[in-house]
Amino acid sequence: MSTTVVLLSDTNPAGVIADASAPLINIEDQGLTRGDGVFETMLAVNRSVRKIDAHLTRLAGSARLLELPMPSEKQWQDAIATALKEAEVGARTPLGEEHTVKLIISRGTVEEGPHSWVTVAPSSAKVLSQREEGVKAMLLPRGHDPAEDSAYPWLLAGAKTLSYAVNMSVLRYVKSRGADDAIWVTDERRILEGATSSVIVAKTVNGVKTLYTPEPSHGILPGTTQGTIFNGARENGWELGFGPLYPQDLLEADGVWLASSVRLLAPVTHLNGTKIAVDADTTYELLGYLANN
Repeated sequence: MSTTVVLLSDTNPAGVIADASAPLINIEDQGLTRGDGVFETMLAVNRSVRKIDAHLTRLAGSARLLELPMPSEKQWQDAIATALKEAEVGARTPLGEEHTVKLIISRGTVEEGPHSWVTVAPSSAKVLSQREEGVKAMLLPRGHDPAEDSAYPWLLAGAKTLSYAVNMSVLRYVKSRGADDAIWVTDERRILEGATSSVIVAKTVNGVKTLYTPEPSHGILPGTTQGTIFNGARENGWELGFGPLYPQDLLEADGVWLASSVRLLAPVTHLNGTKIAVDADTTYELLGYLANN
């Protein structure tokens, strides 16, 4: 599997195709050495990116928090189109041909300043299998409540930064214990989010179908997939709830999912080793709300 790379350039509106096998990042690049940058990961189906407006809006917010220059919407779209046109054949799924698209803005070097690029690669088999088969999740403490960070802009609450070492560390931890993913909780056991995903919970009470997600204003990264699903659910008669959620809510739910742009909607099959309800019909319904976005 190869990756297609397009470097954004003011002198070339459609971006410049780069050789992904050659060195592209300066050893002093602050995105590399310090994680000082922002990114978005998106799904392309049949070489068309899903939810691109929502992703560009979130990327702009992240860039603003880090005081990084944000290329124009047209620059991004032209560079994405160039990368998708040149990309190798993507993964074949029931949706069509799938690619994973990443947009990155790095602080760059002190001398040269910030720079941006797009990468495109076929979506991985692991991600696609979790979409189909579900995931085993573990609840793990976040160490502090991220809502406490919201008052301090230098803590970058709500920014999707390149500093993902903790997220990757927790995935290695749960894998060593027979699980696939983690769900963060506060010291008070309030549900936050997945390591790289949003949490969605479905429950029917007295005939009323309700979708829940943790409070988006409490230092949790706003999920583009979760937001699209909630918009579709509202239009189709679901009630919506925005936390707080606790472990018992997940154990007693009709279904629990981890939502993200490429994996889409992965049903949680086990929580801390306990088997929980999986609702295939609701999974299918919620995926339908993503179909046209």
